[in-house]
Amino acid sequence: MLDEDVKSLAQGRNFAAFTTLLPGGQPMTHVMWVDADDNHLLINTEVHRRKFLNVSEDPRVTVTVIDAANSYHYAEVRGRVVETVTGPEARAHIDFLSQKYVGQPYDPDAITSERVILRIAPDRQRVTG
Repeated sequence: MLDEDVKSLAQGRNFAAFTTLLPGGQPMTHVMWVDADDNHLLINTEVHRRKFLNVSEDPRVTVTVIDAANSYHYAEVRGRVVETVTGPEARAHIDFLSQKYVGQPYDPDAITSERVILRIAPDRQRVTG
């Protein structure tokens, strides 16, 4: 279950640093839109992207969600991708995220493969600030 402060930050209009592991073990971090349900952090990407390929091989990730109003207030979640969701649910989710962050549906021309939601279960959570 997600800590309520973590969930609140992830459901707000705050960006996340999403870290995965490359095949050689080197970390790779991207700034991402983020969301949450009661039990998971949610990251939406495409199946051809390196971050998706990374979690397909090694599901361990770290997500740091930074409060847009106070960068000293943030949540760090270390966990694992426990489920991937494709199809209409993933497509609808990217539109939801786009509305949240930029106020309009996601540009369909920007999609080059298939959208996928990464459901991340926390192993360790902490909130600072």
